[in-house]
Amino acid sequence: MDIYLIDSSGGKFHFPVNPEEIVFGREKQYETLNILSLGEVDAAQREKVKEISFSSFFPKVADSRFCRYTDLPDPQAAMNRLTAMMTDQRPVRLIITDTAVNVLVFVSAHSTTFRGGEPGDVYFDVTFRTWREMKVKKTASAAGSTGKTAAARSDMKQVPKVYTVQPGDTLSSIAKRELGSSSQWSAIYAKNKAVIGSDANRILPGQKLVMP
Repeated sequence: MDIYLIDSSGGKFHFPVNPEEIVFGREKQYETLNILSLGEVDAAQREKVKEISFSSFFPKVADSRFCRYTDLPDPQAAMNRLTAMMTDQRPVRLIITDTAVNVLVFVSAHSTTFRGGEPGDVYFDVTFRTWREMKVKKTASAAGSTGKTAAARSDMKQVPKVYTVQPGDTLSSIAKRELGSSSQWSAIYAKNKAVIGSDANRILPGQKLVMP
């Protein structure tokens, strides 16, 4: 088994010493809802991002008993390479041969330890979180950019009432019937002067008057 990291530029990093164990963490994601009649209820969501972690070390001197290859990187340089991958905003590809692991990940945590009596060797713990592409869904609120929401809102605007003049109608009688007070005739006239003309007392059957 070999463990590789391949960065966004295609550079390959080969871990020189295999860990004793690799831990895969999986967790179901839940959303807690507060329902009045039931109290708090956990609603299951999709699976959370997986975590992959292991511990190993970068040896100063190659030893065929545990090293996967002999042309080893400098331990300090190897540690700095991991740190650079952790601070990078782009995911890297984690490959663990002889397993099904070939995924894009972020280096989410990385710690190092220097042990007395082992000069030059650098021990480390590293954690990866599998990368998931962010997808943005269009919602009804986003439709405003296309004009659909604006159209829906314009439909909500109050449409003014139109009254068709009947034989025998006067502005006073229309005002009393439609607006509740005959004194509102002047408001109707002001709104419809272009239709009625200069004589407020002369309205004709069939004329359509907009109510104020």
